Amino acid sequence: MHSDKAPLSLRIAAWGGLAFLHVPILVIFLYAFNTEDAAFSFPPKGLTLKWFSVAFARQDVLEAIKLSLQVACLATALALVLGTLASAALYRRQFFGKDAISLMLILPIALPGIVTGLALLSAFKVLGIEPGLLTIVIGHATFCVVIVYNNVIARLRRTSHSLIEASMDLGADGWQTFRYIMLPNLGSALLAGGMLAFALSFDEIIVTTFTAGNERTLPIWLLNQLARPRDVPVTNVVAMLVMLVTMLPILGAYYLTRGGESVAGSGK
Repeated sequence: MHSDKAPLSLRIAAWGGLAFLHVPILVIFLYAFNTEDAAFSFPPKGLTLKWFSVAFARQDVLEAIKLSLQVACLATALALVLGTLASAALYRRQFFGKDAISLMLILPIALPGIVTGLALLSAFKVLGIEPGLLTIVIGHATFCVVIVYNNVIARLRRTSHSLIEASMDLGADGWQTFRYIMLPNLGSALLAGGMLAFALSFDEIIVTTFTAGNERTLPIWLLNQLARPRDVPVTNVVAMLVMLVTMLPILGAYYLTRGGESVAGSGK
């Protein structure tokens, strides 16, 4: 009789890997509450909330947060529209060049960020577009579309086409079929894709570096702070904020999609 449990050595290795990844994050969280005198010592000699008020009173921090939220919201909205339309066009029909289009959609998330950033920067220069908010949003949307596309096309493949046919046979037009049949089936996939896209955009730095120009998103602000050791407590607070803003949507997307196999029309 075989046991379903993994070998002890494999479980220890797995937990060791998780600890290696997450203990530094917990240290950042701890140091966000550290007192000024103990800024570089371990363990912390005291805890305080003072750095939160200091961080959110700084205009440069607020401007960076505002820009990052603005970029993430715009890139996510663009990705939801383009990713959904692309998945709807590709999930059932066979046509010449379909595989090439699918590869082009997925390529931005597979390529190193520096390659995508350089390609976008070159394209913007050729087109005469000055780096700024627009270029950052376009740069982020290139890989956010992939996230939405993958979520939506996976859900479409698990949704029975007979539901659409039945709706049309009963007299529903295209909009009614989309609203009452497709949208309820795609709702959690769209929400999960949007949340993942938002999280990915909010903390993106490599592509942003090439497309931002003089704009400073929150990750770029954090990168610049590495040269300012006196601001370490404030930097820790902002880093904690970035991790929370990106971690919560990812967890939410996981819980939204983990039961996706039971979606109506999947044949379960």
